[in-house]
Amino acid sequence: MSPSGKVSLTKRQSVSLTKMSSALSKVDIGLGWDPVKSEAKGFFGKLAGSGSIDLDASCILLDANSQLLENVWFMRLKSKCRSVIHHGDNLTGEGDGDDEVITVNLNQLPANVSTLAFTVNSFRGQNFNKVANAFCRVVDSSGKELVRYNLTEQGEHTGVFIASLSRNNGDWTFKAHGTAINGRTVKDMIPQIKSELSQ
Repeated sequence: MSPSGKVSLTKRQSVSLTKMSSALSKVDIGLGWDPVKSEAKGFFGKLAGSGSIDLDASCILLDANSQLLENVWFMRLKSKCRSVIHHGDNLTGEGDGDDEVITVNLNQLPANVSTLAFTVNSFRGQNFNKVANAFCRVVDSSGKELVRYNLTEQGEHTGVFIASLSRNNGDWTFKAHGTAINGRTVKDMIPQIKSELSQ
């Protein structure tokens, strides 16, 4: 743990958020990324697509048996229970800070929701060789950043199962997954995510 109390996770590590914050009634899951900058100049640099990377953050709600309950993504920005809210799609990835934010009201989540899986994927089919500085972070309702997970893997895949937030007897645990998946929508990614959570 850093002097500020914030935890930086590596792949497969997990941490109890309940033990870190007394303001855990609501959390923001911030996801960010930058486009890889092409070294080519002028016209050819523009052809290389050095200006933007359109990734879509999503949240998958699952029960204790890793069975799908519903998805929150750019086509459905709120869960039916209104406890998970996606704040909108970023089409470029440019700029500092979070590119997309998903707010989870932990106190209002239905009792059958056991795990929230957070993903990013490219609907346009752009792969992660074109993505730099990708991260996921958890911020509590007081504005304090609790956890950050920086993704380091690049590759030909079009999606990543970034992290999960699971509850067990009132304790909320955040786990960094960083699992590469090929899928242009969150629905394409669900089978592999369910398989990993069941292990």
